Amino acid sequence: MTSTVDHLKQLLHDRDPRLIAAVLLSVLVLGLLVWLFIRWRRPTAEEIEHYRRERVAIMGRICDGVIVDARTLNGEDSFSPTPEVLVYSYRLAGVTYNCAQDVSHLADRVLGFRIDQPIQVRYDPRNPGNSILVSESWSGLRQK
Repeated sequence: MTSTVDHLKQLLHDRDPRLIAAVLLSVLVLGLLVWLFIRWRRPTAEEIEHYRRERVAIMGRICDGVIVDARTLNGEDSFSPTPEVLVYSYRLAGVTYNCAQDVSHLADRVLGFRIDQPIQVRYDPRNPGNSILVSESWSGLRQK
């Protein structure tokens, strides 16, 4: 052990302190750049939800359902013509699914909905609980 420490001391003693500082600074900057790249490339929650909606809209199967409720993001009843959350229900293979979708970013797509209105629901056949009422490219709402 002492021979290793002595060897390390000898290596550092023979080097220019500016070179050691430059190497350490380079390693720190490289680590910071890697961390920033990983952090910067992480998708936001909105991007993840957008990707999920589009995937289900393209690959999903369609079934019939019904709108059960309209709420705000705080969970309160919504009487607005463009609610923030739509609660809906659909049935597949004897199983009833009750779901909610945040439609606050899709207000133009849900204008004119009605409670107890028959709808079409798109769902992921591999995970039937993963479903949507509306997306940027598809809507299961029947307009007035």
